[in-house]
Formats: sequence, C-alpha cells, structure tokens
Amino acid sequence: MTKLDLLYAKFVFKTDTEKRMAISRKIASLLRNNFTLMDALHRIEMIESHDGRRPNEPFAIAMREIQQNLERGMTFAQATEGWVPNEETLLLTSGNVSSLLVSLENVGRVVGGINRIKRAMWSAITYPLFLFFLTVAIIVMVGVYLVPPLVEAAGSEIVWRGSAASLVYVSNFANKYWYVVAIMFLCLVSFVWLSLPNWTGKVRTWFDKLPPYSTYKLQVSVSWLMSLAAMVSAGVSVPDAMRLLADSSNKYLSNILDEALHHIANGENLGNALALTGKDFPSEEIIGDLIIYSDMNDFDKNLDKIARDYMEESVRKMENISSVLNSIGIILVSVIIGWVVLGTFQMQEQITSVFM
Repeated sequence: MTKLDLLYAKFVFKTDTEKRMAISRKIASLLRNNFTLMDALHRIEMIESHDGRRPNEPFAIAMREIQQNLERGMTFAQATEGWVPNEETLLLTSGNVSSLLVSLENVGRVVGGINRIKRAMWSAITYPLFLFFLTVAIIVMVGVYLVPPLVEAAGSEIVWRGSAASLVYVSNFANKYWYVVAIMFLCLVSFVWLSLPNWTGKVRTWFDKLPPYSTYKLQVSVSWLMSLAAMVSAGVSVPDAMRLLADSSNKYLSNILDEALHHIANGENLGNALALTGKDFPSEEIIGDLIIYSDMNDFDKNLDKIARDYMEESVRKMENISSVLNSIGIILVSVIIGWVVLGTFQMQEQITSVFM
C-alpha cells in the first residue's frame, strides 16, 4: 500500500456516506451478536478485500488501519479520527463495547437525519437557482441575438414605445454591461457563500430570518441538536457535549455555543442559556421546550424526542420553502417570456408602421 492508496482510501471512506453508514450498521450488528470489535472489523475487511485478493480497496484499507490504531491502544473514536467527518468522531465517545454500540446507532440516526435535512435544503435551493439562471439566460439571449437585428432593421429614427422600448433598453444594457452584472453576481454569491459559516453578531441574527441565511440556520441547528441529543444519550454531560461541539464547529455555530456555555457556567440550564444569547437559535419554540425539560428527569430521552421532532418539522419547512420558491421562479420565468413575446410583437408592429 502506497501513501497515495492511503490518501485515496481516506477520501473515499470520508465522502461515501451511504457505504460508511452501511459499514457502521454492520459493526453494530456484529457487536450485538457478541463479536469482539477487532473480529468485527477483520470480518468486514475480508468482505471488502474479497478475502484478501484485493487488499487495496479503500474500505478494506480503512478497516485495516482502524484495527492497527486500536492495537496501538487508541479508543475507537481516536482510531477513526481522520477517516470520518469530525461530527461523527464526536459521537463515538466511548471505547467500551456497550457504549460503542449505542454510539454507532447514534451515528447512523444522526447522519441519516442530517442527510435528510441537507437533501431538503438542496431541493429548496437548486431548482429555484436553475429557474433564476434560465431567466437571466433568456434576457441575455434576447438582448444579444433577437433585439439587435430588429433595431438595425428599424433604423435610428424610430422612437420605441411600450414593451418594445423596455426590450430595447434591456438589450442595450445587456450588450454594454453584461460583464459588470456577471462580476457583481459572482461577488454576491461568493460573499454569501463565505459569510454563511463565518459571519456572526447582531446583524447576522437579523439576516438569519431571511433566505438563504434562514435555510442555513435551519440545517445547522438540526445537525447540532441531533448531535447533542446523541452525545447526551451516550452519557456525555450537556456542558461537555456543548464544548466538544463548539470546538469542532465553524465560526457561526461556535460563537452561539460559546455564548450559551458562558451562561451555563453561570448556572443556567440549556434552554435559558440559549435564550440569553439572543440569537433565537435553534428557534423560539425549541428554546421554550428546552427550558421546560432541562430541569426534569430523563432529560436525555426528552432531548432525543425534541431533536427528532425538530428534524421532521424542519424537513417539512424546507419542503414548503422549496414549493414557494419554485412557484415564484416559474411565475418569474413565465412573466419574462410573456414580456419578451409582447415586446417582440410590438417592435414588429412599430417597424411595420414606420415603413408603411
């Protein structure tokens, strides 16, 4: 095995979430049936390497490397570090088999939930973006290829009226300044993309009520709440879980969790601490539920139920946002096409009237 094989194996193992979760389920199933962790990993390695005939298969290399890390005295969480995303490493909090089984089941549930909300988020974004680009493409194509020949045929003396005038104006603008619009659009997209995980402060809290920041906040809050619930159910205290999640999060989430941890250190429960941040994170309703349940018995079970319900509600909310944005996009494209057709007809009529 070369270093290139190892790097490729890490890349494949980390990015192929579906197969990694299948491996996780297999390990959990074998542990449930009284296999040792090392034996479970070895059996999966044999399957992935086709009984050793293809030892450099990425998932076979992963199983072998994790076994070797365990033989060096690492916990399972430490052994998988670098092979799985950071949030999964955090969920693998214990090295003993009974807790590891719970952790593996938590990983499957959390990653499954996060993938659901991500799919819903992308569904809410991709089609509206396609419709937006289609609208821009229609305007550019009309401005560059349809209108100029008609303007040239009409001559410079004609005074355009109505939709024809607006069509000619847009055509002139598209021909002269399309690159300015393109650069401004790319700058805007780059700013939004970079600001989503990095922008913090009071102004960001206001922007979190508007898309695309509201959509990003929803996805991040679901991931955070499900991860927190899984860690607490595995026996990690709320402050420790919050601290671990804050340390492994981007600047946006870390800022919120650090503020909440400050209030927890001053004696507040989780719900009150989140309320005192003033960030409305994850949401006003969830904060209210956490305030109620934080001081009650079986908080881990209640937190797990809150996280599951929030995920289902968030997926429905994403689907509703997607439906609304899709409808707006379709209406916008229809209006643009109608405007182009009407403007073209009016240009032809006005050209005909000039030459008659």
